[in-house]
Amino acid sequence: MKYFPLFMDIRARCCLVVGGGDVAARKVALLRRAGAKVLVVAPRLGTQLRALAAEGAIEHRARVFEEHDLDGCRLVIAATGEESVNARVAELAGARELPGNVVDDPARCSFIVPSMVDRSPLQIAVSTGGASPVLARQVRARLESCTPANYGRLAGLLERYRTRVKQAIPDADRRRDFWERVLEGPVAERVLAGQDAAAEHSLEQALRGAGMAGEAPRGEVYLVGAGPGDPDLLTFRALRLMQQADVVVFDRLVSEPILDMVRRDAERIYAGKERTRHSLSQESINELLIRLARENRRVLRLKGGDPFIFGRGGEEIATLMEHGVPFQVVPGITAAAGCASYAGIPLTHRDYSQACIFVTGHLRDGTVALNYGMLAHPNQTVVVYMGLHGVGVICEQLIAHGRAPSTPAALIQQGTTPGQRVYVATLESLPEVVTRNKVKAPTLIIIGEVVQLHERLDWYRPEAAPVEPGARDDPA
Repeated sequence: MKYFPLFMDIRARCCLVVGGGDVAARKVALLRRAGAKVLVVAPRLGTQLRALAAEGAIEHRARVFEEHDLDGCRLVIAATGEESVNARVAELAGARELPGNVVDDPARCSFIVPSMVDRSPLQIAVSTGGASPVLARQVRARLESCTPANYGRLAGLLERYRTRVKQAIPDADRRRDFWERVLEGPVAERVLAGQDAAAEHSLEQALRGAGMAGEAPRGEVYLVGAGPGDPDLLTFRALRLMQQADVVVFDRLVSEPILDMVRRDAERIYAGKERTRHSLSQESINELLIRLARENRRVLRLKGGDPFIFGRGGEEIATLMEHGVPFQVVPGITAAAGCASYAGIPLTHRDYSQACIFVTGHLRDGTVALNYGMLAHPNQTVVVYMGLHGVGVICEQLIAHGRAPSTPAALIQQGTTPGQRVYVATLESLPEVVTRNKVKAPTLIIIGEVVQLHERLDWYRPEAAPVEPGARDDPA
């Protein structure tokens, strides 16, 4: 280990920065975030530091560095860009045994400023000891992506309760078990979801409850949108809940790569529904979620797309609320947004479409009795979910209600996945294109002038998808 990792308290302590440019300004910003009193020594200041000096946020000595500038300082950073000045600052700081850093010169540093993930009071520092700052920044970026923004608020809550928990649970092993349950259960999840008051209430209950001697109840349902198929479109929060669930109840539209990201030892229950075959009725799914949660399990209800856009999420949480089962809802990228983007078809465009309407092509009674008069208006995009089997009726009725037969229309099959196919036609020809190509679900239909932009804006063309130039209604 080349450097000893250390976090230093510099609140209200004087810290010296020698230099007045952009690099110095970045170091000053870090020191100020840590509560330091910052002294800057430089003949001239850049725009950022000049503004801070004008408002009295930093002290500025407008001249070259002198040894007595080190008097009373806790640490020193040299950021002048002049090697001779930086070397002198480092030498004099070392003589006084002051921690010193020379920017981009590890050999003259007694400490390194790491790349940081700041979720105060939680902090994560990454350093390569000056060997490769770029690598350190890349590692930090990965940590940023998997460290929820509200971890700081969670750490703050635990800090406020630390003394009370220590008094209530004197035994160190039991106390550690208690904190582990808190961090893996509803208290932490409610903080991360921004529900601070509910989180504190749950923590108070845990402290008062008899569950201290054993495992506190943790049954809860996570209603999570898995997006249209590409696992890279999952939200960070969705991925976190997928990793901590005890059991997953998933739909037919959840892709295998996404299921592979669920915790390995979680029980899996398929609850997919096809047009003519349901593995479980909706009522059975509702009852299953309640039963699993009451068995003290964390239940991941994983749905393709977004739970609240033709995903029956509203029906499921209404039942959970009725039975007092705790739950969370995590939005997902809905198929219309994901598939249209991957097909190069903007849902709105000021030259072609000033509105966008989402409709389902499969109603509860099995019909496709939509409000065709409204859907036939020009200058709007119509997106039809679950419209494959009703595509003939939908196109026929839109034409009958005034939409031009030549209106561009596209059907996207297995959107956002390597199996994506885009069939471009018109309202008049789309049913025949679907029949000729033996299209299978899952599909999405987009109707409107924006479809004609597909050929120009199609950026996502999986290698598995063949291209036949000139055949606009062939796979794209």
